[in-house]
Amino acid sequence: MNYDLLLNALKKTPLAEWAEKLPEQIAKGLCEKRYGDLAGWIQSLEKLPEVTQSFIELEHEVRIGQTADCTDEERGHIKSVLQELIPWRKGPYFIHDIHIDTEWRSDWKWDRVLPHLAPLKDRLILDVGCGNGYHCWRMLGAGAQRVIGIDPSPRFIVQFFMIKHFAGANYPIDVLPLGIEDLPDKLLAFDTVFSMGVFYHRRSPMDHLLELKNALRPGGQLVLETLVIEGELGEVLVPEGRYGMMNNVWFLPSCETMLSWLRKMGFSNPRVVDVCATTVEEQRATEWMRFHSLPEFLHPDDSAFTAEGHPAPIRAVFVAEA
Repeated sequence: MNYDLLLNALKKTPLAEWAEKLPEQIAKGLCEKRYGDLAGWIQSLEKLPEVTQSFIELEHEVRIGQTADCTDEERGHIKSVLQELIPWRKGPYFIHDIHIDTEWRSDWKWDRVLPHLAPLKDRLILDVGCGNGYHCWRMLGAGAQRVIGIDPSPRFIVQFFMIKHFAGANYPIDVLPLGIEDLPDKLLAFDTVFSMGVFYHRRSPMDHLLELKNALRPGGQLVLETLVIEGELGEVLVPEGRYGMMNNVWFLPSCETMLSWLRKMGFSNPRVVDVCATTVEEQRATEWMRFHSLPEFLHPDDSAFTAEGHPAPIRAVFVAEA
């Protein structure tokens, strides 16, 4: 897992000062003492064979190579190695026609978000809480100049590098083992900042909005996707216990409340561009994610509610400018 190309590229950008601190931050984020399984995941990454790709498609899907690029034995080996990193949550990916059928149909979310964005061509992009980087690849496919994803989970970092192993090291895309709290204060550098599926996991919603704003250059665009509730201005659900069997869900505002919070934190022209109920077709268990998923998180007698009796998941996409 090599970040040299990124570090060298950042020396010529407004992120040069951050680049000097990144090696230490990366080493801390990939500390084996904190994550006992990390060494095994890296061994899996190193077992992937070198295969020449006949093509790479990133704009409409993430598809790298085809069946004819490798032997049946190689394809079988590649699939077994990729499955050593189960669970795969964000995707789908197609690697030499091996379908990594992830828990989330993240492509559906991307199709809902993309029409409402400022063009991504030639933009410097930050994707906060990006998981294994699926949306980062789609951002690159939409013409981004460089994409930096951050996620503190080493499993997702290794999954990202498995995909990059097949795509090639020269692509201007990286996923760093960091949380947003690890970013330097007031970077004011990114043209677009994404925070998708992160906001409701943050204990302090206002602090998260400020962190996102501080990463954007003046005029840059925020794209925020989060769980919401139906309701009026000022209404917020703060689950006392779990929500959808998740114990780290803190604030689910109404759309009007979220817009108010964005205005309060100094964002310009905040708007809600999509509201969509999460379905069991979009989030479910698969061969590549074999644990409980949305069907088990909903109430067994009424899918309009979570297992705890809260309103079932509704997700909204908000766009605003710094």
